[in-house]
Amino acid sequence: MIMAVNPVHPPSAGRRPVSWGTPLTYALALAVAAVSIAPILYVIVGGFRTTPQIVADPGGLPDPWVFDNYTRVLTQSKFWQQAFNSGVIALGTTLGVVVLGLAAAFVLARYSFRGREGLYTFFTLGLLFPAGAAILPLYLMLRDLGLVNSYYAVILPQVAFQLPLTIVILRPFLSAIPRELEDAAAIDGAGRLGFLWRIALPLSRPALVTVGVLAFVASWNAFLLPLLVLGDVDLHTLPLGVQNFSSQFSTDTAGVLAFTSLAMLPALFFFTLAEKQIVGGLQGAVKG
Repeated sequence: MIMAVNPVHPPSAGRRPVSWGTPLTYALALAVAAVSIAPILYVIVGGFRTTPQIVADPGGLPDPWVFDNYTRVLTQSKFWQQAFNSGVIALGTTLGVVVLGLAAAFVLARYSFRGREGLYTFFTLGLLFPAGAAILPLYLMLRDLGLVNSYYAVILPQVAFQLPLTIVILRPFLSAIPRELEDAAAIDGAGRLGFLWRIALPLSRPALVTVGVLAFVASWNAFLLPLLVLGDVDLHTLPLGVQNFSSQFSTDTAGVLAFTSLAMLPALFFFTLAEKQIVGGLQGAVKG
Protein backbone atom coordinates (compact mmCIF):
# COMPACT_ATOMS: atom_id res chain seq x y z
CA MET A 1 0.00 0.00 0.00
CA ILE A 2 1.42 3.26 -1.11
CA MET A 3 0.56 6.33 0.96
CA ALA A 4 0.46 9.70 -0.67
CA VAL A 5 2.57 12.13 1.18
CA ASN A 6 2.12 15.83 0.57
CA PRO A 7 5.47 17.44 0.07
CA VAL A 8 6.48 19.95 2.68
CA HIS A 9 7.74 23.09 1.05
CA PRO A 10 10.38 25.01 2.98
CA PRO A 11 9.50 28.61 3.76
CA SER A 12 10.49 31.07 1.10
CA ALA A 13 13.81 32.70 1.71
CA GLY A 14 12.38 36.12 0.93
CA ARG A 15 9.42 35.77 3.30
CA ARG A 16 9.96 37.17 6.76
CA PRO A 17 8.23 35.73 9.84
CA VAL A 18 5.45 37.84 11.25
CA SER A 19 6.57 39.70 14.34
CA TRP A 20 4.02 41.26 16.65
CA GLY A 21 6.74 43.55 17.94
CA THR A 22 6.93 45.43 14.64
CA PRO A 23 3.40 46.96 14.74
CA LEU A 24 3.96 47.94 18.36
CA THR A 25 7.26 49.56 17.42
CA TYR A 26 5.63 51.56 14.64
CA ALA A 27 2.80 52.60 16.95
CA LEU A 28 5.24 53.83 19.60
CA ALA A 29 7.31 55.64 16.96
CA LEU A 30 4.21 57.37 15.60
CA ALA A 31 3.13 58.36 19.12
CA VAL A 32 6.55 59.85 19.89
CA ALA A 33 6.59 61.65 16.54
CA ALA A 34 3.12 63.07 17.17
CA VAL A 35 4.09 64.30 20.63
CA SER A 36 7.22 65.94 19.21
CA ILE A 37 5.72 67.45 16.06
CA ALA A 38 2.34 68.59 17.40
CA PRO A 39 3.70 71.52 19.50
CA ILE A 40 5.83 72.72 16.57
CA LEU A 41 2.87 72.65 14.20
CA TYR A 42 0.68 74.40 16.77
CA VAL A 43 3.19 77.24 17.14
CA ILE A 44 3.65 77.65 13.37
CA VAL A 45 -0.07 77.48 12.55
CA GLY A 46 -0.92 79.68 15.54
CA GLY A 47 1.13 82.47 13.98
CA PHE A 48 -1.36 82.57 11.12
CA ARG A 49 -4.27 83.26 13.47
CA THR A 50 -5.36 86.28 15.43
CA THR A 51 -5.33 86.48 19.20
CA PRO A 52 -9.15 86.53 19.43
CA GLN A 53 -9.26 83.36 17.30
CA ILE A 54 -6.81 81.63 19.64
CA VAL A 55 -8.76 82.69 22.72
CA ALA A 56 -12.07 81.56 21.25
CA ASP A 57 -10.80 78.22 19.88
CA PRO A 58 -7.26 77.33 21.02
CA GLY A 59 -7.10 74.13 18.99
CA GLY A 60 -8.72 75.40 15.80
CA LEU A 61 -7.30 76.21 12.39
CA PRO A 62 -6.86 79.72 11.01
CA ASP A 63 -10.11 81.08 9.58
CA PRO A 64 -9.12 83.16 7.73
CA TRP A 65 -5.34 82.79 7.44
CA VAL A 66 -3.60 85.92 8.69
CA PHE A 67 -0.08 86.81 7.52
CA ASP A 68 0.25 90.10 9.38
CA ASN A 69 1.92 88.51 12.41
CA TYR A 70 4.83 87.09 10.41
CA THR A 71 5.10 90.25 8.33
CA ARG A 72 5.27 92.40 11.46
CA VAL A 73 8.05 90.27 12.94
CA LEU A 74 10.08 90.11 9.73
CA THR A 75 9.96 93.88 9.29
CA GLN A 76 11.49 94.51 12.72
CA SER A 77 15.17 95.39 12.65
CA LYS A 78 15.65 93.84 16.10
CA PHE A 79 14.65 90.42 14.78
CA TRP A 80 17.33 90.45 12.09
CA GLN A 81 19.94 91.78 14.51
CA GLN A 82 19.14 88.97 16.94
CA ALA A 83 19.20 86.43 14.10
CA PHE A 84 22.64 87.72 13.09
CA ASN A 85 23.90 87.42 16.68
CA SER A 86 22.54 83.88 16.95
CA GLY A 87 24.16 82.94 13.64
CA VAL A 88 27.58 84.31 14.60
CA ILE A 89 27.54 82.58 17.98
CA ALA A 90 26.21 79.29 16.59
CA LEU A 91 28.71 79.17 13.71
CA GLY A 92 31.60 80.13 15.99
CA THR A 93 30.60 77.46 18.48
CA THR A 94 30.24 74.85 15.76
CA LEU A 95 33.64 75.66 14.26
CA GLY A 96 35.36 75.52 17.63
CA VAL A 97 33.64 72.27 18.63
CA VAL A 98 34.48 70.50 15.35
CA VAL A 99 38.12 71.66 15.18
CA LEU A 100 39.04 71.12 18.84
CA GLY A 101 36.94 67.96 19.18
CA LEU A 102 38.49 66.43 16.07
CA ALA A 103 42.01 67.23 17.27
CA ALA A 104 41.41 65.74 20.73
CA ALA A 105 39.57 62.68 19.40
CA PHE A 106 42.30 62.00 16.81
CA VAL A 107 44.98 61.99 19.48
CA LEU A 108 42.92 59.76 21.79
CA ALA A 109 42.11 57.37 18.94
CA ARG A 110 45.37 57.07 16.96
CA TYR A 111 48.14 57.80 19.49
CA SER A 112 49.31 55.41 22.21
CA PHE A 113 50.57 57.05 25.39
CA ARG A 114 50.33 56.53 29.11
CA GLY A 115 47.11 57.81 30.62
CA ARG A 116 45.21 57.87 27.34
CA GLU A 117 42.21 55.94 28.64
CA GLY A 118 42.16 57.96 31.83
CA LEU A 119 42.10 61.16 29.82
CA TYR A 120 39.25 59.79 27.69
CA THR A 121 37.37 58.85 30.86
CA PHE A 122 37.87 62.40 32.11
CA PHE A 123 36.23 63.77 28.96
CA THR A 124 33.44 61.21 29.26
CA LEU A 125 32.69 62.30 32.82
CA GLY A 126 32.09 65.76 31.40
CA LEU A 127 28.79 64.43 30.05
CA LEU A 128 27.60 64.02 33.63
CA PHE A 129 28.47 67.57 34.68
CA PRO A 130 25.40 69.85 34.71
CA ALA A 131 26.13 73.07 32.88
CA GLY A 132 23.74 75.01 35.12
CA ALA A 133 25.90 74.28 38.15
CA ALA A 134 28.81 76.18 36.59
CA ILE A 135 26.88 79.28 35.55
CA LEU A 136 27.77 81.46 38.54
CA PRO A 137 31.53 80.70 38.71
CA LEU A 138 31.63 80.84 34.91
CA TYR A 139 30.12 84.32 34.93
CA LEU A 140 32.62 85.50 37.55
CA MET A 141 35.52 84.12 35.51
CA LEU A 142 34.27 85.74 32.30
CA ARG A 143 33.80 89.03 34.14
CA ASP A 144 37.37 88.94 35.46
CA LEU A 145 38.64 88.22 31.95
CA GLY A 146 36.68 91.13 30.54
CA LEU A 147 34.66 88.95 28.15
CA VAL A 148 31.17 89.81 29.37
CA ASN A 149 28.96 91.43 26.72
CA SER A 150 30.86 89.84 23.84
CA TYR A 151 30.38 86.89 21.52
CA TYR A 152 33.31 85.11 23.17
CA ALA A 153 31.44 85.00 26.49
CA VAL A 154 28.96 82.61 24.89
CA ILE A 155 31.11 80.82 22.29
CA LEU A 156 33.98 79.71 24.54
CA PRO A 157 31.85 78.12 27.32
CA GLN A 158 29.58 76.45 24.77
CA VAL A 159 32.60 74.92 23.04
CA ALA A 160 33.86 73.61 26.37
CA PHE A 161 30.51 72.08 27.29
CA GLN A 162 30.10 70.45 23.86
CA LEU A 163 33.57 68.88 23.71
CA PRO A 164 32.83 65.74 25.80
CA LEU A 165 29.97 64.64 23.54
CA THR A 166 31.99 65.51 20.45
CA ILE A 167 34.94 63.38 21.54
CA VAL A 168 32.69 60.47 22.51
CA ILE A 169 31.14 60.49 19.01
CA LEU A 170 34.32 61.08 16.99
CA ARG A 171 36.72 58.71 18.71
CA PRO A 172 35.02 55.44 17.60
CA PHE A 173 35.04 56.61 13.98
CA LEU A 174 38.72 57.50 14.06
CA SER A 175 39.61 54.29 15.94
CA ALA A 176 37.80 52.13 13.37
CA ILE A 177 40.03 53.28 10.50
CA PRO A 178 42.35 50.34 9.69
CA ARG A 179 46.00 50.72 10.54
CA GLU A 180 46.82 49.49 7.04
CA LEU A 181 45.47 52.74 5.60
CA GLU A 182 47.70 54.75 7.91
CA ASP A 183 50.70 52.62 7.01
CA ALA A 184 49.95 53.03 3.30
CA ALA A 185 49.66 56.79 3.74
CA ALA A 186 53.00 56.82 5.57
CA ILE A 187 54.62 54.91 2.70
CA ASP A 188 53.28 57.53 0.29
CA GLY A 189 54.97 60.21 2.38
CA ALA A 190 51.96 61.48 4.32
CA GLY A 191 52.54 62.37 7.93
CA ARG A 192 50.04 62.29 10.76
CA LEU A 193 48.41 65.52 9.65
CA GLY A 194 48.32 64.34 6.05
CA PHE A 195 46.61 61.13 7.10
CA LEU A 196 44.11 63.12 9.13
CA TRP A 197 43.34 65.52 6.29
CA ARG A 198 43.28 63.10 3.35
CA ILE A 199 41.88 59.91 4.88
CA ALA A 200 40.46 60.35 8.38
CA LEU A 201 38.36 63.42 7.60
CA PRO A 202 36.52 61.97 4.56
CA LEU A 203 35.85 58.68 6.36
CA SER A 204 34.55 60.49 9.45
CA ARG A 205 32.21 62.80 7.58
CA PRO A 206 28.97 61.41 9.15
CA ALA A 207 30.38 61.89 12.63
CA LEU A 208 31.62 65.40 11.83
CA VAL A 209 28.22 66.39 10.47
CA THR A 210 26.58 64.92 13.56
CA VAL A 211 28.67 66.84 16.08
CA GLY A 212 28.43 69.99 13.97
CA VAL A 213 24.64 69.90 13.78
CA LEU A 214 24.26 69.08 17.47
CA ALA A 215 26.57 71.93 18.42
CA PHE A 216 24.79 74.37 16.09
CA VAL A 217 21.31 73.49 17.32
CA ALA A 218 22.33 73.57 20.99
CA SER A 219 23.99 76.96 20.54
CA TRP A 220 21.06 78.39 18.57
CA ASN A 221 18.60 77.37 21.28
CA ALA A 222 20.77 78.39 24.24
CA PHE A 223 19.02 80.72 26.65
CA LEU A 224 20.50 80.73 30.16
CA LEU A 225 24.13 81.48 29.27
CA PRO A 226 23.36 84.36 26.85
CA LEU A 227 20.88 85.74 29.38
CA LEU A 228 23.59 86.03 32.03
CA VAL A 229 26.56 87.23 29.97
CA LEU A 230 24.91 89.38 27.28
CA GLY A 231 23.57 92.44 29.05
CA ASP A 232 23.81 94.57 25.90
CA VAL A 233 20.48 94.45 24.06
CA ASP A 234 22.27 94.77 20.71
CA LEU A 235 24.00 91.42 21.38
CA HIS A 236 20.87 89.49 22.31
CA THR A 237 20.18 86.24 20.49
CA LEU A 238 16.81 85.02 19.20
CA PRO A 239 15.87 83.05 22.36
CA LEU A 240 16.34 86.26 24.35
CA GLY A 241 14.43 88.08 21.64
CA VAL A 242 11.50 85.72 22.11
CA GLN A 243 11.48 86.53 25.82
CA ASN A 244 11.69 90.27 25.20
CA PHE A 245 8.96 90.15 22.56
CA SER A 246 6.63 88.10 24.76
CA SER A 247 7.19 90.50 27.66
CA GLN A 248 6.60 93.56 25.52
CA PHE A 249 3.57 92.15 23.72
CA SER A 250 2.22 89.81 26.37
CA THR A 251 -1.37 90.18 25.17
CA ASP A 252 -0.49 89.48 21.52
CA THR A 253 -0.46 85.67 21.67
CA ALA A 254 -0.51 85.24 17.89
CA GLY A 255 2.44 87.59 17.46
CA VAL A 256 4.44 85.72 20.11
CA LEU A 257 3.74 82.42 18.32
CA ALA A 258 4.86 83.92 15.01
CA PHE A 259 8.10 85.24 16.55
CA THR A 260 8.75 81.90 18.24
CA SER A 261 8.22 79.90 15.05
CA LEU A 262 10.54 82.13 13.04
CA ALA A 263 13.18 81.88 15.76
CA MET A 264 13.19 78.08 15.74
CA LEU A 265 12.86 77.48 11.98
CA PRO A 266 16.59 77.85 11.09
CA ALA A 267 17.70 75.26 13.65
CA LEU A 268 14.81 72.98 12.70
CA PHE A 269 15.65 73.23 9.00
CA PHE A 270 19.36 72.67 9.63
CA PHE A 271 18.64 69.60 11.76
CA THR A 272 16.18 68.14 9.24
CA LEU A 273 18.57 68.71 6.33
CA ALA A 274 21.32 66.65 7.99
CA GLU A 275 19.05 63.99 9.50
CA LYS A 276 20.55 61.03 7.60
CA GLN A 277 24.09 62.09 8.42
CA ILE A 278 23.19 62.42 12.10
CA VAL A 279 21.69 58.92 12.22
CA GLY A 280 24.77 57.47 10.53
CA GLY A 281 27.08 59.33 12.89
CA LEU A 282 25.28 58.13 16.02
CA GLN A 283 25.15 54.54 14.72
CA GLY A 284 28.87 54.59 14.09
CA ALA A 285 29.53 55.97 17.56
CA VAL A 286 27.43 53.17 19.14
CA LYS A 287 29.10 50.45 17.09
CA GLY A 288 32.51 51.79 18.00
